Amino acid sequence: MLALPSEQQHAVHRLYQYRKSISTKPFAARGMKLIRCPWCLLGELFCTCEHRQYLNTSANFMLIMYDDEVLKPTNSGRLIADTVPNTSAFLWSRIEPNKQMVEMINDPQYQPLLIFPAQYAQEGQLVVEHIDQVTHAVECDKLEINSDTTKNKKIPLLILLDGSWRQAIKMFRKSPYLHELPLLSFNPETLATYELRKGSHDFQLSTAEVAALAFSAINEPKNGEALSTWFDLFVESSLLGRNRRLKEDIVPIENYIDKFKQAMIKANEA
Repeated sequence: MLALPSEQQHAVHRLYQYRKSISTKPFAARGMKLIRCPWCLLGELFCTCEHRQYLNTSANFMLIMYDDEVLKPTNSGRLIADTVPNTSAFLWSRIEPNKQMVEMINDPQYQPLLIFPAQYAQEGQLVVEHIDQVTHAVECDKLEINSDTTKNKKIPLLILLDGSWRQAIKMFRKSPYLHELPLLSFNPETLATYELRKGSHDFQLSTAEVAALAFSAINEPKNGEALSTWFDLFVESSLLGRNRRLKEDIVPIENYIDKFKQAMIKANEA
């Protein structure tokens, strides 16, 4: 079993430990008999922890997770925390939103954007496809357009609602503090390839896939490509660990590891 030093544990690791500590009974995931790494939750034979690397990014990510989502081995939100150093994670509560979470959203050093489909926007809620559109809208609203806006550039805070599609909709609708935030919405050209937990529609992407697309919206496409390769490694490792691959379809896991490493090199050179 890989022992992970405390300084290498990220927000989702800590939230996972907290959520386990308040559970009244063990979480019964599919493949519960599989011996898993306690950190990446993959089968020990396919643990990816030693390959984790952080991206150089201007953005912070925030995961608002639905109750036991953090306990699910198939959760892809943890992949964001694996690769983005400034990632925070909170359990969603309809009645008592986490105080630290709300303070972070309201912190003036950040430009929060909730990544969610435009069709669910509340009346008057700003919808954008690129972060620059938020800056432009704010400037126009204040009538203070000038050449010095880059000096006061805010840190992008990309917020994702992490759960099933129905749970994400519920979290959005029952969280009024999210209705004032700009929505970052896009129509991905590539359909979801997530093989572990498909949505009811092909266009419903996993949390990690959405985050990878969001990188392009903040002018960091190479980071998105790196996260996508980390996601691919995660999916393949999970399928192999659960014997979900036919023998003739198996690609050496080293291929996925190499692709991730190469993508990280390109991202850090960008």
